Amino acid sequence: MQLQRRLDLSTDINSRSVFLFGPRQTGKTTWLRQLYPRSRWYNLLHGDVFLRLSRTPGRFRQELAGVTPAEGPVIVDEIQKLPSLLDDIHALIEEQGLRFILTGSSPVKLRRSGINLLGGRARIRYMMPFVSAEVPDWSLDRAIRFGGIPSVYLSDDPVQDLLAYCGAYLQLEVAAEGLVRGIEPFSRFLQVAARCATQQIVFEQIASEAQVPARTVREYYQVLVDTLVGVVLEPAQLSGKTGRKPVSHGKFYLFDNGVAHALAGTIHTAPTGDRYGPALEHLVFTELRAWLSLRHDPRPLRFWRTTDGMEVDFVIGTELAIEIKGSTNLGPRDFRGLVAIQTVQRFARRVVVCHEPVHRVVDGIDVYPVREFLLLLWADEFLDKASVTPDR
Repeated sequence: MQLQRRLDLSTDINSRSVFLFGPRQTGKTTWLRQLYPRSRWYNLLHGDVFLRLSRTPGRFRQELAGVTPAEGPVIVDEIQKLPSLLDDIHALIEEQGLRFILTGSSPVKLRRSGINLLGGRARIRYMMPFVSAEVPDWSLDRAIRFGGIPSVYLSDDPVQDLLAYCGAYLQLEVAAEGLVRGIEPFSRFLQVAARCATQQIVFEQIASEAQVPARTVREYYQVLVDTLVGVVLEPAQLSGKTGRKPVSHGKFYLFDNGVAHALAGTIHTAPTGDRYGPALEHLVFTELRAWLSLRHDPRPLRFWRTTDGMEVDFVIGTELAIEIKGSTNLGPRDFRGLVAIQTVQRFARRVVVCHEPVHRVVDGIDVYPVREFLLLLWADEFLDKASVTPDR
């Protein structure tokens, strides 16, 4: 099935090169093959290509000596496998005016190499899993349980494919790159971290459950962030006169809620009861994060929580506050966080996303069914046009 992704590189590639980062199997290669079928292509996952370019310094520049910008961008897949090519790429941009699309599933190796990512000559974009706006007849239940990795969402056996994906991550990204000292303690940590996804990170608690030192837990979380598999959502430090003190620890999310279920060991059953609310929150997080990225909206995505227990799941800048509820009939307690945050910071829009059947407004707070909220999101109902960068 060929689906229309929301990512658009056309404006970027007309003026400069692009780094396209994203976790494995989010569709970078397939999508680029469809967009640029005639481009010169170097896939560094292919052993023969890697050996040819790594054994002979200057070979890459020699092969591209006669290529012109009119032939379209040159694509180098998995650039982190051979970061030394960036010196040649830099020269080819300067001398021949070539444009490059450089994909990678782990920018950590580039950072460790001390490479400056072409000194501003390339924009950085991200490919994420499917979002609701990209899939005709999108299934909320399927997305909540299995996530949006294209090969998994479209699979006839998503459970097995998710389990295989998580195993491949441990083998290809973590073990092969030597990012951790031992794979067994890291694997235990992964399961605990996935089970605690959507919650505030308490390093000592995670360390105790995973049976590893708290300092090591901090390092492990950084590995997840560096390999684009995890995201730490920082708390919003809103200033107000109510005396409410914001918390200081962030919340953790996997890049895909299906991966979270697989790592946590809960993939064999659909999330219900107490597990459903966090699963829905995780899904909405992936949609909000992708929407902000694809719209080039620089407003930070945060959460708000105080030491006395008031909380709002997501805040975008200081304009939009969003609470996620898995219920079909909201009561007064469900609005407490959104009421409290308005006493600290005036938000233009406050929203509850839930399973009530129709939209309603309660004391200035919009209550949206999940599907309606996502439709409005991708129709840019919540876009702050003043903050969107001109190169969008």
